[in-house]
Amino acid sequence: MKAQLLEIGNKAREAAEYMALLETLKKNEVLRQVAENLIKDHDILIKENAKDMENGRQNGMPEGLLDRLLLTEKRIEQMAEGLLQIADLDDPIGEILSMKKRPNGLRIGRKRVPLGVVGIIYEARPNVTADAFGLCFKTGNAVILKGGSDALYSNMAIVESIQRTLKECRVNENAISLITDTSRETATEFMKMNGYVDVLIPRGGAGLIRAVVTNATVPVIETGTGNCHIYVDEGADLDMAVDIIYNAKTQRIGVCNACESLVVHEKVKAELLPRLVSRLKEKNVELRADEASRSICDGMLPATEEDWGTEYLDYILSIKTVSDINEAIAHINRYNTGHSEAIITRDYDHAEQFLDEVDAAAVYVNASTRFTDGFEFGFGAEIGISTQKLHARGPMGLEALTSTKYIIYGNGQIRP
Repeated sequence: MKAQLLEIGNKAREAAEYMALLETLKKNEVLRQVAENLIKDHDILIKENAKDMENGRQNGMPEGLLDRLLLTEKRIEQMAEGLLQIADLDDPIGEILSMKKRPNGLRIGRKRVPLGVVGIIYEARPNVTADAFGLCFKTGNAVILKGGSDALYSNMAIVESIQRTLKECRVNENAISLITDTSRETATEFMKMNGYVDVLIPRGGAGLIRAVVTNATVPVIETGTGNCHIYVDEGADLDMAVDIIYNAKTQRIGVCNACESLVVHEKVKAELLPRLVSRLKEKNVELRADEASRSICDGMLPATEEDWGTEYLDYILSIKTVSDINEAIAHINRYNTGHSEAIITRDYDHAEQFLDEVDAAAVYVNASTRFTDGFEFGFGAEIGISTQKLHARGPMGLEALTSTKYIIYGNGQIRP
């Protein structure tokens, strides 16, 4: 293990012990000051981000990923607003979840505690740097960040701003650390830092997540890719359907909660598809469809088996026609990634069936999948969107970054 990682790990472990005892009022004071300073530093952040953007363009980074990478004054304000929202949320640390008295007089309860040191490996999304800090800081955790080379200058600038604020507030600056060596070897070593890192959270594409799950010896919370579907049911409000699909597909293409696949009931395809195609032409969305859908509209490309399971992160949408809601649910459960799925319907029973039977972290009725987001769910920010089923699922806010301990009160009991 490289000396740099050992030093970072040791300092983070010390910071975690310090953070676990930090009072809520101090946490909130620091979070508000970090938010204020990020806005003050926006010129520096944007200047450093411009270096990453230029490198990304020269390296042929896709438009969707460039959009994820971009920092603007508005996005920096949104990062700051996320931190302010976190400051306003209740502090979960120290919360007593239960307390029961046993027949022998022992009182046994459960209490929320920090995880310790949280490691995050992520790709070209500098907003994650601020979000991860805010959530980990509020929950009394230290965080070690390993961003990708594509966002190195942006991440360094954000972490420098945060650490400077921590010093000003007389708080351990190692509450946040950034690994600046962007090599794969260092990333792999980071995944094996047992004894230094308590949990590892990957945020990025399928390749990154697969690499972490495969190589890590540290416990992993898996945040998944987003092959998200929208199913338009028989009798759906088609004006609503067109608006929701357009938003979910085109509002931001490079995000994990964007719609990648459309499932259409055969009885509405003739009326829906021409209207939808016309609307999506505004963004030049490429449509890859089955034969039943292509018979309605010209210009669609034939969909392959691979298309049904692809997260495009691009102006591309697959279209599948089905005969009923059961076929729609079966198709979605086969090809989805457990992220976000939606139904557009007027039928209450169908809405409830969809909610009950679709296996995903977030399931919507008559709304865009784009809302699967910690900020939109009222968490202030998110550490990621978990698509696994153990410990945390869906957008991960403060509670997902805590563990529990049993606390037991006695008055001299011994076990017979």
